[in-house]
Amino acid sequence: MSFGRLERPTGDKPMSEINVTPLVDVMLVLLVIFIIAAPFMASRLALELPRADTPAAAQAAPDAFVAVSLDAQGQLHWNDEPLDTDALRQRLQDAAQRNPATELQLRADASVPYGRVVQLIGLAQTAGLSRIGFVADAAPPPTGR
Repeated sequence: MSFGRLERPTGDKPMSEINVTPLVDVMLVLLVIFIIAAPFMASRLALELPRADTPAAAQAAPDAFVAVSLDAQGQLHWNDEPLDTDALRQRLQDAAQRNPATELQLRADASVPYGRVVQLIGLAQTAGLSRIGFVADAAPPPTGR
């Protein structure tokens, strides 16, 4: 009996190249998702001002400070004394000349437009005061569930 050599079927040859088409498809889908989602990640923040929860150390008053308040009607107050913009400008310049490290403690009503607060900050910086602190009411204690 003669034994002949049986031919074995050769299997598929191993792939030596990577098919990049599915990879490109996935990358394009991810790119589109990130392009659409990016504006939502950088959207505006919802802030409730002027309440803040601050530690006791942060509430300590500096050595030299002036307090300026801006009420809901837009009236300026220097240590509870009402005054106009020109008088405030002069007092800020005097405070800056006495001590350039004087801190301006700014109290603005929550209903005051942001632009008005920025004008007041610009006025203080023009006068020579660069340390500006924003005073806020303490946050109410959390309610238990």
